[in-house]
Amino acid sequence: MQPSNAYGTGLALIAALGFSLKAIFVKLAYPYGIDAITLLALRLGFALPVFLWVGLSSQKAGDSLSREDWGKLLLLAFCGYYGSSLLDFWGLEYISAGLERLILFTYPTLTILIGVLFQGKPLTRREGIAVALCYTGIGFAFVHDLNFGDTRSVVIGGALVFGSSILYAVYLSGSGPMITRLGAMRFSALAMLMSSAMTLLHFMAAQPFSAFIQPLPVYGWGLAMALFSTIVPVFAQSAAIRRIGAGRASLYGMVGPILTIGFGWWLLGEHISAAQTAGAVFVVVGILIVSRK
Repeated sequence: MQPSNAYGTGLALIAALGFSLKAIFVKLAYPYGIDAITLLALRLGFALPVFLWVGLSSQKAGDSLSREDWGKLLLLAFCGYYGSSLLDFWGLEYISAGLERLILFTYPTLTILIGVLFQGKPLTRREGIAVALCYTGIGFAFVHDLNFGDTRSVVIGGALVFGSSILYAVYLSGSGPMITRLGAMRFSALAMLMSSAMTLLHFMAAQPFSAFIQPLPVYGWGLAMALFSTIVPVFAQSAAIRRIGAGRASLYGMVGPILTIGFGWWLLGEHISAAQTAGAVFVVVGILIVSRK
């Protein structure tokens, strides 16, 4: 493996590790009584200075944006790290970290289905098999959570996280042309800035400012989430895509669900069953099929 490829592979694995830890940090913070929007505001508030610095630097160096560009950025920011993250955080109040990661990991198949339903793209046989495998895997994972939790909670949490996955798929479907137009780093920074602003406005409308007064461990988990599950993986993923391409970077990201299930067992005491293991295998194989060129 060439040094540049090895470096790109390492960055992709770092991104996968960071994203897989997000659900763990959320679960570790919830026992202290914090709600989803406050925790999300802490996460993005801690990350905001970094994205502000990168965003302002890239704005000075890049071409000026049109009103249409700003409108697209606003829509994508709403779907991405604001809307998608908020539904995800709400869902984690009800379901295990392992099931959450498996449901979120279906976003490549949802991106395909969005193309088929709204962009007139054909559904190939290989893509159909991948979609079937992924949702079979989700079914196995649901069986696992139903055996260890309340049916109503699993259904509500699963629906919220699936909604999060849909919004993230919309974000990815629309981000391709914008990344080509602005560059990966500039787009990521500007989209994150807008998402952070939306989150903080939502927090101020829904909660008193005193809600930011939390037990010390909550600040620790919020800061860890901002650094290790937001800043580092967002920029590591962009750098990995630049070095090894989006296809290969996404393949390495497939270790994410396995890492989350393992961390959930180790740090949260979540059970690992044969059904959950089978579900993870089905989902990973499905994404592997759809990601191959």
